[in-house]
Amino acid sequence: MEVLSCEKLALAYRDGDRTTYALREVSLSLSPGKFYGIMGPSGSGKSSLMYLLSGLKRPTGGAVRLGATTLSHLPDAELMRLRRTRFGFVFQQPFLLTYLTALENIVVAAPRPDASARKKALGLLESLGLATMAGKLPSQLSGGERQRVAVARALINEPEILFADEPTAALDQANGHKVIEALAAWRTQGTVIVVTHDAGMLSGADERIYLSDGTLSIDES
Repeated sequence: MEVLSCEKLALAYRDGDRTTYALREVSLSLSPGKFYGIMGPSGSGKSSLMYLLSGLKRPTGGAVRLGATTLSHLPDAELMRLRRTRFGFVFQQPFLLTYLTALENIVVAAPRPDASARKKALGLLESLGLATMAGKLPSQLSGGERQRVAVARALINEPEILFADEPTAALDQANGHKVIEALAAWRTQGTVIVVTHDAGMLSGADERIYLSDGTLSIDES
């Protein structure tokens, strides 16, 4: 596993003669085996930072590196392959396919949706307390259950880095903590990065990264 880092990272938007910065001069080094929380008020740039670190957006300044690989130097196809094979994603909404069961929603994300992937998906569901929900459609699951299925889907390819953008925003506290616990547990396998507005969800984080007006500070637990 490799260190994910960024140096003097910037993201700017132009509106005529006006330039608005979502991020300015952000430098970070994120080590494997840790759970990082990114916090800040609305508009602080926390989601923008996650999108840049994961290669979902390209910076307008600075660089993002995974080990010796500079993400912004990669062609789109190679960057997409890297995201699919080495990163996992969980968003505020689970975006499950409504016509597939919980199990099928996980298996479909595997490189080869075969019997081995099915067995692995069943194991993930069991580890997340969802073994009895494998054959249920998303409409038959609670919000917390759907989000845990989304976590399992993100883990099916054993990502080196797991990104989660406001994964508990639509959940109550109890279900939110279950989702965070499932995400945090992955630090034994790689790096976990969670964007959230709720400080209570980051009580177990190794480091908390605070953003304000596109700049940051780090609080080590």
